[in-house]
Amino acid sequence: MEKIAIINQRYGLEVNGGSELYSREIAERLKAKYDVEVLTSCAVEYVKWSNYYKEGVEDINGVTVRRFKTEHERIPKIFSALDSEMLSNPDAGVELSDRWIEHMGPYCPELVEYVDKHQDEYKAIIVVTYLYYTAVKSIVRIKDKAIFIPTAHQEPFIHFDMYKKVFGAADAFVFLTDEEKELVHSIFHNEDVPYEVCGVGVDVPADVSAERFKKKNGLDNYIIYVGRIDEGKDCPRLFKYFMEYKKRNKNDLKLVLMGKAVCDIPKHPDIINMGFVSDEDKFDGISGAKALILPSKFESLSISVLEAMTLSKPVIVNGICDVLKGHCVKSNGGLYYKNFFEFEGCVNYMLEHPHEYELMCANARKYVDDYFQWDDIMKKFDGIIERVGKA
Repeated sequence: MEKIAIINQRYGLEVNGGSELYSREIAERLKAKYDVEVLTSCAVEYVKWSNYYKEGVEDINGVTVRRFKTEHERIPKIFSALDSEMLSNPDAGVELSDRWIEHMGPYCPELVEYVDKHQDEYKAIIVVTYLYYTAVKSIVRIKDKAIFIPTAHQEPFIHFDMYKKVFGAADAFVFLTDEEKELVHSIFHNEDVPYEVCGVGVDVPADVSAERFKKKNGLDNYIIYVGRIDEGKDCPRLFKYFMEYKKRNKNDLKLVLMGKAVCDIPKHPDIINMGFVSDEDKFDGISGAKALILPSKFESLSISVLEAMTLSKPVIVNGICDVLKGHCVKSNGGLYYKNFFEFEGCVNYMLEHPHEYELMCANARKYVDDYFQWDDIMKKFDGIIERVGKA
């Protein structure tokens, strides 16, 4: 079997969501055709990148995982100062940019050295997520075989001058959405580099029961948020909007939260925080909801949105995010808002228009069936790997 590598900042069964889960999904499917090796850090969390896993090589579901230690943790006070300096000076030179990316982390210089020395062993090297040290310092060392999955979205960091070199080092791109492709092309003008828009497949259990969840938790009429509960996902604004909604609308609608909380959740009788839940509860909960809501302004895809759509549930999303808005527009399976009154309108439209609501439910499922199937996605991956491998 020919050998390929995947570089991601974190990797493990304990790492759920985001590009890390996406990398694991891809790795475990590519192993049917290739000898897959993941190059990653020893970290399980992304705040300080503390070493959690043992350094060295292990097997996870048939994939070889080679871990490199974080040489130093991120120190929030130092990183915050560097971050402020970079944000006020996006055209910063090499010295400041290097200090910033080192503290962005995870700082694994041995991983970068390993890529430099061993790259000839691989047919292709897939680099996932543009933002972190592992990607930034590795991709510029890779000659003629770098497939870049940037998971890019509109945020201040992507406009830093240092990323011109990073995005210029790719021999091929895999984009998750059309919106991501258009963003990258508009900033870096690299339309001539080969690419595929692949997305991600969506897996939900065969046994999903809305009634099981509702009976277990004494819930009926609710919208649901699934994911990390923090400021980066604009959760505080969601709480503010929902509480204002409840003041203005005298109904029994509740907001159910599922996920790890890293910001304050208001004490409110109609905000139900369930914390980290099992997959059964997650999918049952989504299935029983009126809609899934995602208030984030910055998303490159959103697995939770696609999981809800797979379960024939419409979504309500932040229209400032082009990717999330795109899901709604292309599917006719969701609504988007940019302020409180639009938020209120989206919620009430779904509650008060049963015929249109049922159409949205059907449209949501059709969208996933048409565009997010693993068989189609992996054929595209095979094509781009073969193309880079022959270069």
